[in-house]
Amino acid sequence: TRRPVSKAVSRKPPRDVVVAIDAGHGGHDVGAIGPKGTYEKNIVLQVSRELAAAINKQYGMRAVLTRSSDTYVGLRQRMQRARQQQADLFISIHADAFKDRRVKGSSVYVLSQHGASSEAARWLAENENAADLVGGVSLGDKDDVVKSVLIDLSQTASIDASIDAADTVLAALKKLGKVHKPAVQHAGFMVLKSPDIPSLLVETAFISNPSEEAKLRSKSYQRKLAQALSGGVMSYFNDHPLPDTRFADSYRRQHKVNNGDTLSEIAERYAVSMESIKLANEMSRDRVRTGEILT
Repeated sequence: TRRPVSKAVSRKPPRDVVVAIDAGHGGHDVGAIGPKGTYEKNIVLQVSRELAAAINKQYGMRAVLTRSSDTYVGLRQRMQRARQQQADLFISIHADAFKDRRVKGSSVYVLSQHGASSEAARWLAENENAADLVGGVSLGDKDDVVKSVLIDLSQTASIDASIDAADTVLAALKKLGKVHKPAVQHAGFMVLKSPDIPSLLVETAFISNPSEEAKLRSKSYQRKLAQALSGGVMSYFNDHPLPDTRFADSYRRQHKVNNGDTLSEIAERYAVSMESIKLANEMSRDRVRTGEILT
């Protein structure tokens, strides 16, 4: 007799997390203008490209840009492009300006509760749009009560995740230099209003400040800024690994330290950063001890 063939349950391979990077302004919308005539739209595009490159070098992350050239993209279209790419995180890059040129420092924003409420009301009003999705669920065929509950649940989770991501990004920016606001700020910026994608807006520096304008024009500083932001994003996904991603997959891996192992060699072997290993294991040191088990 023939033995029955057992069907193995296939496990989908873990995926990269998708980070949508949104360079503010563009085209006819130049944004703020620095004392030396620097356009915000150009600076933030350069920083966004550097950030995309830095993220693409990190294990388990993939970057997409809402605009890759000097073109104007509507605010809602930016959100839509992120959703089309199934983004797990949305980061809008800007450069602040103020009439007092002495003001300096970076800031990180997430959506305010008022902004969330107004966006929920808009989604509820668009009953005829069956294509609108929240967390992958179509709203068009739901009654208003169910639709309201779905939007509220999705928005609450999205804002909570946005705050966590913003905290880690702000902490990374603090290591780079002065921040304008020591805590994450809340505002009703349109690009932060996706109910289903954690979103944050980074004011990289004050382009109206002559010294910060000069830094923003520097390729080396743009790269340092991108590396800081990328490190913050990496820390966030290490602390909050999404279930179907490489972060969750690598989060379960453990390594027993052998005699002669170094942290840098272990990080290279598992294709993760030294910083992510230290974060996962709550280490303050770079040295490892023979026999210890590292996540």
